[in-house]
Amino acid sequence: MRLKICVYAICKNEVQFVDKWMDSMSEADLIVVTDTGSDDGTVEKLKERGAVVYVDIVKPWRFDVARNISLDHVPEDVDICVCTDLDELFEPGWRKKLEDAWLNQGPGSSRETAGMGRYLYNWSLKEDGTPDIQFYYFKVHSRQGFRWKCPIHEFIQYTGNLPVQTLYIEGMILSHYPDTQKSRGSYLPLLELAVKEDPEDERMRYYLGREYMYKSQWQKCIDTLKEYLALPAAVWKDERCAAMRWIAKSCYKIGDLKGAYAWYYKAIAEVPDIRDPYVEFSKMCYELKDWAMTYFLTKEALKIKEKSRTFVNMGYSWDYTLDDFCSIAAFWLGMPKESLEHAKSALKYAPDNERLKSNFNIVAAAQK
Repeated sequence: MRLKICVYAICKNEVQFVDKWMDSMSEADLIVVTDTGSDDGTVEKLKERGAVVYVDIVKPWRFDVARNISLDHVPEDVDICVCTDLDELFEPGWRKKLEDAWLNQGPGSSRETAGMGRYLYNWSLKEDGTPDIQFYYFKVHSRQGFRWKCPIHEFIQYTGNLPVQTLYIEGMILSHYPDTQKSRGSYLPLLELAVKEDPEDERMRYYLGREYMYKSQWQKCIDTLKEYLALPAAVWKDERCAAMRWIAKSCYKIGDLKGAYAWYYKAIAEVPDIRDPYVEFSKMCYELKDWAMTYFLTKEALKIKEKSRTFVNMGYSWDYTLDDFCSIAAFWLGMPKESLEHAKSALKYAPDNERLKSNFNIVAAAQK
Protein backbone atom coordinates (compact mmCIF):
# COMPACT_ATOMS: atom_id res chain seq x y z
CA MET A 1 0.00 0.00 0.00
CA ARG A 2 1.34 3.42 -0.93
CA LEU A 3 0.52 6.41 1.26
CA LYS A 4 0.36 9.99 0.02
CA ILE A 5 3.20 11.93 1.63
CA CYS A 6 3.66 15.70 1.48
CA VAL A 7 6.71 17.68 2.60
CA TYR A 8 5.85 21.22 3.62
CA ALA A 9 8.14 24.09 4.61
CA ILE A 10 8.51 27.82 5.15
CA CYS A 11 11.42 29.83 3.81
CA LYS A 12 12.85 33.27 3.10
CA ASN A 13 15.98 34.01 1.05
CA GLU A 14 17.37 30.47 1.05
CA VAL A 15 18.16 29.97 -2.63
CA GLN A 16 21.52 28.36 -1.78
CA PHE A 17 19.74 25.41 -0.14
CA VAL A 18 17.10 24.73 -2.79
CA ASP A 19 18.81 22.13 -5.00
CA LYS A 20 20.07 19.84 -2.23
CA TRP A 21 16.83 20.17 -0.30
CA MET A 22 14.65 19.36 -3.31
CA ASP A 23 16.87 16.36 -4.10
CA SER A 24 16.43 15.09 -0.54
CA MET A 25 12.69 15.74 -0.32
CA SER A 26 11.94 14.33 -3.79
CA GLU A 27 10.91 10.96 -2.33
CA ALA A 28 7.65 12.64 -1.26
CA ASP A 29 4.61 12.74 -3.56
CA LEU A 30 4.30 16.49 -3.17
CA ILE A 31 6.47 19.36 -1.91
CA VAL A 32 4.66 22.51 -0.77
CA VAL A 33 6.62 25.61 0.26
CA THR A 34 5.36 28.84 1.78
CA ASP A 35 7.77 31.67 1.04
CA THR A 36 7.55 34.61 3.44
CA GLY A 37 9.17 37.30 1.32
CA SER A 38 12.28 36.15 -0.56
CA ASP A 39 14.01 38.51 -2.96
CA ASP A 40 17.00 36.32 -3.87
CA GLY A 41 15.36 33.98 -6.41
CA THR A 42 14.29 31.31 -3.92
CA VAL A 43 10.70 31.22 -5.23
CA GLU A 44 11.74 30.89 -8.86
CA LYS A 45 14.30 28.19 -8.07
CA LEU A 46 11.80 26.15 -6.06
CA LYS A 47 9.24 26.32 -8.86
CA GLU A 48 11.87 25.27 -11.42
CA ARG A 49 12.61 22.22 -9.27
CA GLY A 50 8.94 21.22 -9.05
CA ALA A 51 7.78 22.57 -5.70
CA VAL A 52 4.34 24.10 -5.28
CA VAL A 53 5.09 27.58 -3.91
CA TYR A 54 2.85 30.08 -2.13
CA VAL A 55 3.93 33.55 -1.02
CA ASP A 56 2.54 34.81 2.30
CA ILE A 57 4.03 37.74 4.23
CA VAL A 58 3.75 37.31 8.00
CA LYS A 59 3.84 40.54 10.02
CA PRO A 60 4.55 40.68 12.88
CA TRP A 61 6.69 37.58 12.49
CA ARG A 62 5.69 34.45 14.39
CA PHE A 63 6.86 30.95 13.53
CA ASP A 64 3.55 29.35 14.54
CA VAL A 65 1.54 31.64 12.27
CA ALA A 66 3.87 30.98 9.33
CA ARG A 67 3.83 27.21 9.83
CA ASN A 68 0.04 27.10 10.17
CA ILE A 69 -0.32 29.03 6.91
CA SER A 70 2.09 26.54 5.34
CA LEU A 71 0.12 23.58 6.70
CA ASP A 72 -3.11 25.08 5.37
CA HIS A 73 -1.63 24.85 1.85
CA VAL A 74 -1.20 21.06 2.16
CA PRO A 75 -4.00 19.22 0.28
CA GLU A 76 -6.69 17.60 2.42
CA ASP A 77 -6.19 14.13 0.93
CA VAL A 78 -2.58 13.77 2.12
CA ASP A 79 -1.95 10.85 4.52
CA ILE A 80 1.32 12.02 6.10
CA CYS A 81 2.68 15.56 6.47
CA VAL A 82 6.44 16.01 6.86
CA CYS A 83 7.60 19.47 7.97
CA THR A 84 11.23 20.37 7.30
CA ASP A 85 13.31 23.50 6.77
CA LEU A 86 15.42 24.13 3.67
CA ASP A 87 18.68 23.72 5.59
CA GLU A 88 17.72 20.16 6.58
CA LEU A 89 18.34 16.98 4.59
CA PHE A 90 17.07 13.42 5.02
CA GLU A 91 19.31 10.44 4.47
CA PRO A 92 18.22 8.67 1.25
CA GLY A 93 15.52 6.04 1.63
CA TRP A 94 13.59 7.99 4.24
CA ARG A 95 10.22 7.55 2.55
CA LYS A 96 10.27 3.75 2.81
CA LYS A 97 11.26 3.95 6.48
CA LEU A 98 8.39 6.34 7.14
CA GLU A 99 5.84 4.36 5.16
CA ASP A 100 6.85 1.05 6.75
CA ALA A 101 6.56 2.49 10.26
CA TRP A 102 3.23 4.13 9.51
CA LEU A 103 1.72 0.97 8.02
CA ASN A 104 3.21 -1.56 10.44
CA GLN A 105 2.88 0.20 13.80
CA GLY A 106 0.96 3.39 13.08
CA PRO A 107 -2.41 4.49 11.75
CA GLY A 108 -1.72 3.60 8.11
CA SER A 109 -4.25 5.36 5.89
CA SER A 110 -6.95 5.07 8.55
CA ARG A 111 -8.71 8.25 9.58
CA GLU A 112 -9.67 6.70 12.93
CA THR A 113 -6.33 7.53 14.58
CA ALA A 114 -4.14 10.64 14.48
CA GLY A 115 -0.50 9.74 13.93
CA MET A 116 2.65 11.52 15.07
CA GLY A 117 6.12 10.34 14.11
CA ARG A 118 9.41 10.72 15.94
CA TYR A 119 12.74 10.29 14.16
CA LEU A 120 16.43 10.98 14.75
CA TYR A 121 17.54 14.57 14.17
CA ASN A 122 21.17 15.64 13.96
CA TRP A 123 20.87 19.26 15.06
CA SER A 124 24.58 19.75 14.53
CA LEU A 125 27.40 17.80 12.93
CA LYS A 126 31.12 17.71 13.66
CA GLU A 127 33.69 18.74 11.06
CA ASP A 128 34.08 15.12 9.94
CA GLY A 129 30.32 14.84 9.32
CA THR A 130 29.54 12.63 12.32
CA PRO A 131 26.66 13.59 14.64
CA ASP A 132 27.24 16.12 17.40
CA ILE A 133 24.00 17.22 19.08
CA GLN A 134 21.18 14.71 18.52
CA PHE A 135 17.59 14.28 19.61
CA TYR A 136 14.34 12.75 18.37
CA TYR A 137 12.28 15.15 16.25
CA PHE A 138 8.51 15.36 16.01
CA LYS A 139 7.51 17.11 12.77
CA VAL A 140 5.75 14.21 11.03
CA HIS A 141 2.00 13.93 11.50
CA SER A 142 -1.36 13.04 9.98
CA ARG A 143 -3.06 15.72 7.87
CA GLN A 144 -6.17 16.43 9.92
CA GLY A 145 -6.46 18.09 13.32
CA PHE A 146 -2.95 19.45 13.80
CA ARG A 147 -1.88 23.05 14.47
CA TRP A 148 1.40 24.74 15.33
CA LYS A 149 1.68 26.54 18.65
CA CYS A 150 4.03 29.22 20.12
CA PRO A 151 5.67 32.17 18.34
CA ILE A 152 9.10 30.52 18.55
CA HIS A 153 10.31 27.01 19.40
CA GLU A 154 6.97 26.14 17.91
CA PHE A 155 5.60 22.63 18.15
CA ILE A 156 2.87 20.67 16.44
CA GLN A 157 -0.19 19.95 18.58
CA TYR A 158 -3.21 17.75 17.95
CA THR A 159 -6.48 19.62 18.45
CA GLY A 160 -8.93 16.98 17.21
CA ASN A 161 -10.95 14.29 18.92
CA LEU A 162 -9.28 11.08 17.71
CA PRO A 163 -6.80 9.06 19.79
CA VAL A 164 -3.19 10.04 19.02
CA GLN A 165 -0.62 7.36 18.24
CA THR A 166 3.08 8.25 18.45
CA LEU A 167 5.55 6.01 16.65
CA TYR A 168 9.33 5.91 16.27
CA ILE A 169 10.49 5.82 12.66
CA GLU A 170 13.65 3.73 12.86
CA GLY A 171 16.30 4.60 10.29
CA MET A 172 14.71 7.88 9.22
CA ILE A 173 17.40 10.49 9.92
CA LEU A 174 17.25 14.23 9.30
CA SER A 175 20.40 16.39 9.53
CA HIS A 176 20.75 20.14 9.92
CA TYR A 177 23.19 22.13 7.73
CA PRO A 178 22.55 25.69 8.91
CA ASP A 179 23.64 28.98 7.43
CA THR A 180 26.24 30.03 10.00
CA GLN A 181 25.72 33.69 9.08
CA LYS A 182 22.05 33.58 10.00
CA SER A 183 21.21 35.62 13.11
CA ARG A 184 19.10 34.33 15.99
CA GLY A 185 18.54 37.94 17.07
CA SER A 186 14.76 37.61 16.82
CA TYR A 187 14.66 34.68 19.24
CA LEU A 188 14.90 36.57 22.54
CA PRO A 189 12.10 39.11 21.90
CA LEU A 190 9.85 36.34 20.55
CA LEU A 191 10.47 34.22 23.64
CA GLU A 192 9.81 37.17 25.92
CA LEU A 193 6.57 37.73 23.98
CA ALA A 194 5.60 34.06 24.34
CA VAL A 195 6.09 34.14 28.13
CA LYS A 196 4.13 37.39 28.36
CA GLU A 197 1.28 35.84 26.32
CA ASP A 198 1.11 32.76 28.52
CA PRO A 199 2.97 33.07 31.86
CA GLU A 200 1.98 29.52 32.82
CA ASP A 201 3.53 27.95 29.70
CA GLU A 202 6.47 26.08 31.18
CA ARG A 203 8.00 25.22 27.82
CA MET A 204 8.39 28.84 26.71
CA ARG A 205 9.79 29.89 30.08
CA TYR A 206 12.36 27.10 29.87
CA TYR A 207 13.44 28.25 26.41
CA LEU A 208 13.59 31.87 27.57
CA GLY A 209 15.88 30.93 30.44
CA ARG A 210 18.09 28.93 28.10
CA GLU A 211 18.23 31.84 25.66
CA TYR A 212 19.42 34.14 28.45
CA MET A 213 22.22 31.63 29.06
CA TYR A 214 23.15 31.70 25.36
CA LYS A 215 23.30 35.50 25.64
CA SER A 216 25.53 35.25 28.77
CA GLN A 217 22.83 36.96 30.83
CA TRP A 218 23.59 34.65 33.72
CA GLN A 219 21.43 36.11 36.49
CA LYS A 220 18.40 36.38 34.20
CA CYS A 221 18.95 32.74 33.26
CA ILE A 222 19.03 31.70 36.91
CA ASP A 223 15.95 33.71 37.86
CA THR A 224 13.90 32.61 34.84
CA LEU A 225 14.70 28.93 35.20
CA LYS A 226 13.95 28.97 38.91
CA GLU A 227 10.55 30.41 37.95
CA TYR A 228 10.20 27.61 35.41
CA LEU A 229 10.96 24.93 38.01
CA ALA A 230 8.28 26.39 40.30
CA LEU A 231 5.53 26.17 37.67
CA PRO A 232 2.95 23.43 38.35
CA ALA A 233 3.18 22.22 34.75
CA ALA A 234 6.99 21.84 34.84
CA VAL A 235 6.95 18.10 35.49
CA TRP A 236 8.98 16.69 32.58
CA LYS A 237 12.09 15.38 34.31
CA ASP A 238 14.39 15.63 31.26
CA GLU A 239 13.61 19.32 30.82
CA ARG A 240 13.80 20.01 34.56
CA CYS A 241 17.23 18.38 34.58
CA ALA A 242 18.35 20.62 31.71
CA ALA A 243 17.07 23.72 33.52
CA MET A 244 19.09 22.71 36.58
CA ARG A 245 22.18 22.23 34.40
CA TRP A 246 21.81 25.73 32.94
CA ILE A 247 21.31 27.21 36.42
CA ALA A 248 24.46 25.40 37.58
CA LYS A 249 26.47 26.70 34.63
CA SER A 250 25.22 30.24 35.22
CA CYS A 251 26.09 30.04 38.93
CA TYR A 252 29.61 28.96 37.96
CA LYS A 253 29.90 31.85 35.52
CA ILE A 254 29.03 34.43 38.21
CA GLY A 255 31.39 32.84 40.73
CA ASP A 256 28.80 31.09 42.91
CA LEU A 257 30.62 27.77 43.21
CA LYS A 258 28.50 26.49 46.08
CA GLY A 259 25.38 27.10 44.01
CA ALA A 260 26.94 25.49 40.94
CA TYR A 261 27.83 22.29 42.82
CA ALA A 262 24.36 22.16 44.41
CA TRP A 263 22.48 22.57 41.14
CA TYR A 264 24.60 19.99 39.31
CA TYR A 265 23.86 17.52 42.11
CA LYS A 266 20.16 18.29 41.72
CA ALA A 267 20.34 17.81 37.95
CA ILE A 268 21.89 14.36 38.34
CA ALA A 269 19.31 13.41 40.97
CA GLU A 270 16.50 14.51 38.63
CA VAL A 271 17.64 12.25 35.76
CA PRO A 272 20.51 9.97 36.83
CA ASP A 273 20.56 7.90 33.64
CA ILE A 274 21.67 10.49 31.04
CA ARG A 275 25.29 11.49 30.64
CA ASP A 276 24.99 15.23 30.10
CA PRO A 277 24.80 16.51 33.71
CA TYR A 278 27.74 14.32 34.72
CA VAL A 279 29.86 15.57 31.83
CA GLU A 280 29.08 19.24 32.37
CA PHE A 281 29.67 18.89 36.12
CA SER A 282 32.97 17.10 35.44
CA LYS A 283 34.08 19.88 33.07
CA MET A 284 33.59 22.45 35.81
CA CYS A 285 35.43 20.25 38.33
CA TYR A 286 38.25 19.75 35.81
CA GLU A 287 38.60 23.52 35.43
CA LEU A 288 38.63 23.87 39.23
CA LYS A 289 41.19 21.04 39.53
CA ASP A 290 38.78 19.10 41.74
CA TRP A 291 40.27 15.83 40.57
CA ALA A 292 38.37 13.51 42.92
CA MET A 293 34.99 14.80 41.71
CA THR A 294 36.15 14.82 38.08
CA TYR A 295 37.18 11.18 38.39
CA PHE A 296 33.98 10.10 40.14
CA LEU A 297 31.66 11.92 37.71
CA THR A 298 33.35 10.63 34.57
CA LYS A 299 33.37 7.05 35.85
CA GLU A 300 29.65 7.28 36.64
CA ALA A 301 28.85 8.77 33.24
CA LEU A 302 30.78 6.06 31.41
CA LYS A 303 28.46 3.46 32.97
CA ILE A 304 25.61 4.92 30.87
CA LYS A 305 25.77 3.13 27.52
CA GLU A 306 22.68 4.35 25.62
CA LYS A 307 21.65 7.77 24.39
CA SER A 308 18.35 9.27 25.47
CA ARG A 309 15.38 8.75 23.16
CA THR A 310 13.40 11.50 24.86
CA PHE A 311 15.78 14.48 25.10
CA VAL A 312 18.75 16.19 23.48
CA ASN A 313 22.04 14.27 23.48
CA MET A 314 25.05 16.61 23.58
CA GLY A 315 27.94 15.55 21.38
CA TYR A 316 30.54 16.04 24.11
CA SER A 317 28.83 13.37 26.19
CA TRP A 318 29.55 10.73 23.55
CA ASP A 319 33.00 11.60 22.20
CA TYR A 320 36.45 11.51 23.81
CA THR A 321 35.60 14.07 26.52
CA LEU A 322 34.74 11.67 29.34
CA ASP A 323 37.78 9.45 28.86
CA ASP A 324 39.97 12.54 28.47
CA PHE A 325 38.83 14.09 31.76
CA CYS A 326 38.96 10.72 33.51
CA SER A 327 42.53 10.12 32.33
CA ILE A 328 43.70 13.53 33.53
CA ALA A 329 41.95 13.17 36.89
CA ALA A 330 43.35 9.67 37.43
CA PHE A 331 46.85 10.94 36.59
CA TRP A 332 46.70 13.66 39.24
CA LEU A 333 45.18 11.25 41.76
CA GLY A 334 48.17 8.92 41.39
CA MET A 335 46.51 6.18 39.30
CA PRO A 336 48.80 6.04 36.25
CA LYS A 337 47.62 2.65 34.98
CA GLU A 338 43.98 3.73 34.87
CA SER A 339 45.01 7.10 33.46
CA LEU A 340 46.72 5.33 30.57
CA GLU A 341 43.68 3.15 29.86
CA HIS A 342 41.41 6.17 29.55
CA ALA A 343 43.98 8.13 27.55
CA LYS A 344 44.03 5.22 25.11
CA SER A 345 40.22 5.15 24.97
CA ALA A 346 40.09 8.89 24.31
CA LEU A 347 42.51 8.51 21.40
CA LYS A 348 40.28 5.91 19.76
CA TYR A 349 37.65 8.63 19.29
CA ALA A 350 40.09 11.16 17.84
CA PRO A 351 43.38 9.51 16.79
CA ASP A 352 44.66 12.68 15.11
CA ASN A 353 44.08 14.98 18.08
CA GLU A 354 47.51 16.34 18.99
CA ARG A 355 46.64 17.18 22.60
CA LEU A 356 45.26 13.68 23.23
CA LYS A 357 48.38 12.14 21.68
CA SER A 358 50.58 14.33 23.86
CA ASN A 359 48.64 13.39 26.99
CA PHE A 360 48.92 9.71 26.14
CA ASN A 361 52.69 10.03 25.71
CA ILE A 362 53.04 11.89 29.02
CA VAL A 363 51.05 9.27 30.92
CA ALA A 364 52.87 6.39 29.20
CA ALA A 365 56.26 7.93 30.00
CA ALA A 366 55.31 8.30 33.67
CA GLN A 367 54.96 4.52 33.96
CA LYS A 368 58.43 3.68 32.73
